[in-house]
Order: sequence, then structure tokens, then C-alpha cells
Amino acid sequence: MKILLTALAFGGMALAQQNDAAKRGQQQYAKSCAFCHGANGDGGAEGPSLIRSALLRHDNNGELIGPVVREGRPEKGMPAVPLTTAQIADTVAFLHAELKRLDRTSPGKPSRDHFTLDLLLTGNAESGKRYFNGAGGCAGCHSPTGDLAGIAKKFAPADLQTRFLYPTGKLPSATVTVASGAKVEGTLLQMDAFNVSIRDPDGWTHTWSLGGVKVDVKDPLAAHRALLKTITNADIHNLFAYLVTL
Repeated sequence: MKILLTALAFGGMALAQQNDAAKRGQQQYAKSCAFCHGANGDGGAEGPSLIRSALLRHDNNGELIGPVVREGRPEKGMPAVPLTTAQIADTVAFLHAELKRLDRTSPGKPSRDHFTLDLLLTGNAESGKRYFNGAGGCAGCHSPTGDLAGIAKKFAPADLQTRFLYPTGKLPSATVTVASGAKVEGTLLQMDAFNVSIRDPDGWTHTWSLGGVKVDVKDPLAAHRALLKTITNADIHNLFAYLVTL
């Protein structure tokens, strides 16, 4: 009984922390995002709905949304937003809270099954294959008979499309060389025009001013992030049609 009560207490504390983060995030969102995406993230005069975005539904603790906020989408008219890691985390908490609220109260909410294969399969597989082996550069890292073999059976249609547009699981790493010449390596947590933060293998977080260090970043998903700036809607649908055949 004592263990159960302790677990419930910790669960209550975690929920309270999430609620506090969402409240802070609502204030931050209102300052930085609402003028384009609407007061509740459901679309505004300038920007699209975030609540209806597949990006938000597949996001896990900001790993998809964070890079978009930091880097922006210049090709779509969205500038980079200079928020700290904590501010982004709070904003993400608010958006997820809004998504859950609307899912509970909207009888016509889209489900994972809403994005069926028939709805998404509008491209040309042969064109997608040419893009895969040519302009897309996909064949440089992936193989239809290797890591992608049977991929269409591993993921639901919406998950498959989201996966090649916004892949997850591989975080950038960085090596920071300080003035003395010593090097510190770890997972890159944040890097903006002023500071860089990494988490070392022991779990410690380190932050430096960019003016006093040299930073070497290795991003295993750099090619995917670059692709988002050039890939067209037709390319997306064609590539999806090709991947479905694997």
C-alpha cells in the first residue's frame, strides 16, 4: 500500500509539472506563435493549423517540433524563432495539451486510421523510384533490399510518410573544443547564434558561449533535414508510392 501511495504521489507531481509547463507554454505561444497559427494552434490568417498537423501527432517531447522552431521553414515563409530549450519545451507541452483537449471534445477528430493507404497513395511509384535513386539522394544511405526491405509492412501509411519526412531516434552529436584544447563530446541539446549545450556520456549537461569554443557537429539526419527544404508535394507522394512497393 505504501508503494502504491508513493507511486500515486509521484504521478500526481508529474501531472502537476506537465500542467505548469502547459500554462507557461500558453503564454510563450501567445507571444511567439499565435499571430500566425491562431490562439489555440488551430490555424490563423497567416499560418496553418498546428493541431491538425501530423508533425504534432508524431512528436515526442519536442524532438520533431524543436528543430522546426529553431531552424524555421524559410521556403514556406516561417522564420526561425529564437526560443530557449525551456521555452520550446513549454510551448510543446501547451500544444500537446491542446491536442488532447480537442481530441476529447471533437466527435469528428481524425484518427490514425483516417490517413488510410487509399487516401495517401496518389503518387507514381516509378517516379518515386527515380527520385529515390536520383535527385532525392536516398540511395546514398538506404537500400530497398537492405534497411528498407519490407518497410511498408512495418508501419501504418501515415506513420510511413511521417517517418521519411521527419525521421526520429538519431540525435546529433557534437565535439566542443575549449580554449585549452580539451575536447568534450556528447549529444547536442541546443545550438543557437550565441550558445551551445551538450550532454556528455555520463549525463552531465555543459553549456558554452560560441565565442570561446570550436564546435564540430555530426548530424546523422542532416540529409533528411536538408531534403525538407527542396522536396515538393509531388516528390513526397511519388516517394511514398515507391516505398509502399518495398
